[in-house]
Amino acid sequence: QVQLVESGGGLVQDGGSLRLSCAFSGGPFRQYVVGWFRQAPGKERECVAAINRTGARTFYADSVKGRFTISRDNGKSTAYLQMDSLRPEDTAVYSCAAVYSVLLQTTESDYNYWGQGTQVTVSS
Repeated sequence: QVQLVESGGGLVQDGGSLRLSCAFSGGPFRQYVVGWFRQAPGKERECVAAINRTGARTFYADSVKGRFTISRDNGKSTAYLQMDSLRPEDTAVYSCAAVYSVLLQTTESDYNYWGQGTQVTVSS
């Protein structure tokens, strides 16, 4: 059974940085596309970044382009989200998700495995 466990969330000041990790187990990680999603109170969950199997292709939401970087280490079965220049509007629960796919996926319904989420709070 595939399992995803996020870590690295917390409280940071406006302009600060955080690095989220997503540890994957229970399957061949290098055959899964990984996405990072976030959900703020009262808002729908949105995909902020996604990465294909090899790491050669990535997707970023317009709101995080130039500030967030998604990456993966297939040898460690772990994906990362480096978040720089954080803003109060980035405050949300961040979750990683995975799907067995050859195509880069950016929609919530495309993913079938989810982590429990980690809180990121950016204070002004």
